[in-house]
Amino acid sequence: MKDWIHAARLRTLPLSMSGIIVGSFIAKWRLEKEGGAWDWTVFALAMLVTLLYQVLSNFANDYGDGVKGTDKLRVNEAEQRAVASGKITANQMKNAVILFSLLSLAATVALLYQAFFKYGLMNEFYIFVGLGIACILAAIGYTVGKKPYGYLGLGDIMVFIFFGLVSVGGSYFLFTKTFHWDILLPATAIGMMSTAVLNLNNMRDIESDRLSGKKTFALRLGYRNAMIYEMILLQLPIILILVFLMMNGLHEEGKYYAFIVMVMLFPTAALRRKILQTKEPHLLDPFLKQIGIITMMMAILLAVGLNYFK
Repeated sequence: MKDWIHAARLRTLPLSMSGIIVGSFIAKWRLEKEGGAWDWTVFALAMLVTLLYQVLSNFANDYGDGVKGTDKLRVNEAEQRAVASGKITANQMKNAVILFSLLSLAATVALLYQAFFKYGLMNEFYIFVGLGIACILAAIGYTVGKKPYGYLGLGDIMVFIFFGLVSVGGSYFLFTKTFHWDILLPATAIGMMSTAVLNLNNMRDIESDRLSGKKTFALRLGYRNAMIYEMILLQLPIILILVFLMMNGLHEEGKYYAFIVMVMLFPTAALRRKILQTKEPHLLDPFLKQIGIITMMMAILLAVGLNYFK
């Protein structure tokens, strides 16, 4: 059980929950202003779905890199990856991927039943079922298959789309049944923070990925340019959230409590300095968890600021 828990990579879960928190609680804030109803059951199911997607993605990543031999070249973490280390066999991990794919699909259908089907919104129901299947395939396709997109340098754009645009925008739509274009600002912010985690992970593994033929975007850029890219990914999100709050006139209404999320400027700036000062790729690993925690705190503070300080 310990090996399975480790393979699930629990430190990645806060990142996956952040998008759901942002989209759901922006929807709550907007619905309450308009006298609409917000459903805690939808929120709970959405959180369950995103956690299942994340664990599925981590298992599939472990399996894909393990059978391709990529992890064996990672001196610093090979012993920590389940399939590469032999703690879990490739066949066992493959079965786990299948199991979590089915669990993810079942949870997705339950979520969409609660959000759409019970209200007779069949078009939305079927569209989001398709979107859920796309999320499952994306979770698996990062390292699994003959041409996994993670090996082609496309992981960044896929993470940005699914962890940012789909997670925030999709969860927002579950509640409001409408789309406001300004939701793209916080969605982009969360997408960039999520991409920052992947890019930093790929910067850490840049040499082993070069040897294994895993042509990540960080490898294509080179370590120096990937570092510049990382700084941009970590700099813009808080600015985008500030623009979102200003566009919605919260400062004009005197609701300055909504800007509590801006306190994250300080730990984010400190983290950027530490990352920028790191010269050895293998020393970047501790910062992965820190970015995830900062992203989660940004999401929580935005949710609280909009909804509970009145």
